[in-house]
Amino acid sequence: MKFTIERSNYCYQVKPFGLKNARPTYQRLMDKIFHELFGKTMEVYVDDMVVNLVKAEQHATDLEGVFSKVRRHEMRLNPEKYFFDITGGKFLEFMIAQRGIEANPDKCEAILAMRSPTCLKKVQ
Repeated sequence: MKFTIERSNYCYQVKPFGLKNARPTYQRLMDKIFHELFGKTMEVYVDDMVVNLVKAEQHATDLEGVFSKVRRHEMRLNPEKYFFDITGGKFLEFMIAQRGIEANPDKCEAILAMRSPTCLKKVQ
């Protein structure tokens, strides 16, 4: 990405996230980098990544594959933001557990508390 000031051309070395299309552009980059791992060993949404534990013996190999792609594309990870050996938690407002990905009960509460319509106008 280039921009011009007076008579000089400049180029960003790191894409700032304040730009209008920065998030979709970054998501496309993540899709290209990790496309063969999606749905099998990992999920990525913009800057959030989860590496699934399918088999305990295979997990170290899966992590090694992810980290090798990160190194190959010269990406940097923030060590304060990644965690290992988590049995469950929130990811993108979903609950991740050993059984798999589930709906967040906090988000479902409003629908469960909703009353059924009592007249024709409310149904419409």
